[in-house]
Amino acid sequence: MSQALALFVLALVALSGEQPGPAMTMAKHLDTVLLAPMANTAAFTGLLLAGATAWGFFRHWWVLVKFGLTLVQLYAGIFLLSPALTEAAATGRPGWQQAAGTALMASGLAFQVWISVAKPWSRTPWSAAVKPPTAPVWVFAAGIAAPIADTAAGIALGYPMPALSLLMLVVALARRPKRVLKAG
Repeated sequence: MSQALALFVLALVALSGEQPGPAMTMAKHLDTVLLAPMANTAAFTGLLLAGATAWGFFRHWWVLVKFGLTLVQLYAGIFLLSPALTEAAATGRPGWQQAAGTALMASGLAFQVWISVAKPWSRTPWSAAVKPPTAPVWVFAAGIAAPIADTAAGIALGYPMPALSLLMLVVALARRPKRVLKAG
């Protein structure tokens, strides 16, 4: 959320007419060097925690809403905001769309934080009566190591690459026990 707010401030500085080129160049670097890898890490850890804990993907409405918001924000950031920041940095001409997009992104992240704390809605109709088991400890340890390795690879290659995180997520979900614990 702080990175999205920083992009918002840089967009406002650029729109004010004071040094628009350097402000948009800084925004582009913040987006590509820091925000993109951290967005991938946040999405991965959220998916891993949903899949590896009793919260599950489809047991609670708040998890589904967070999942939907995460996908919308990732794709909007990748396909809309990032190219717009790159163009604005190259031309030195920012648009109000960058400021509005970053403000919406920060607001969406704040809403997701509230959802995580408040857990406002009931269970979904697809929720099983018994809680699924929690994944083994190695899943959570690898869940920490994978994004660290991906971030290092992304820095070395010059672009985000969540390859190990995706592989880890597939392995964790494929190896998850199919049985559920008995209620009691």
